[in-house]
Amino acid sequence: MVEDRPAGFWIRAVALALDFAIFSLVQASYGALAHLVWGTQVQDAWTLAPTVWTFTFVFAAVYTTVLHALFGQTIGKMIVGVHVVVGEDGAPPSFGVSILRFVAYFASCATLGLGYAMAGLRHDKRALHDLIAGTRVERVSGPRVVDGSAEPSAEAPASMPSGSGTS
Repeated sequence: MVEDRPAGFWIRAVALALDFAIFSLVQASYGALAHLVWGTQVQDAWTLAPTVWTFTFVFAAVYTTVLHALFGQTIGKMIVGVHVVVGEDGAPPSFGVSILRFVAYFASCATLGLGYAMAGLRHDKRALHDLIAGTRVERVSGPRVVDGSAEPSAEAPASMPSGSGTS
């Protein structure tokens, strides 16, 4: 039996903040592109602002869904060293589960943030969107404990041979 290493609220909050920084950069890029194409500032043109927000939302949806389905991590999660998994084997979520998890973010928001706070309050560190999608967020690094004995994780090399010549 593999012992879970759940990622808590604060490390997940940092990952989310990093992803939001990426979303802000994308939104600023869309605004700059709109300025180049139409020659006006997005803030000055009330018709452009909803378009920029829509493109940013679509980017966030695709970014989150595709990265979770392919790698189990967004860039923010990669930086802080956590990943989203499903099932006992710790596999990344499927594309369908990733879409459900993205949609379930809105349920976590609709509870005035309590859906997110659940990650800090529950023993298993699962937020509302994790419960809805059947996922969990775990730490990536460190040895896994299997039947009472530690084994190296897939991310860390088991050991370097002596005299390998590397420093």
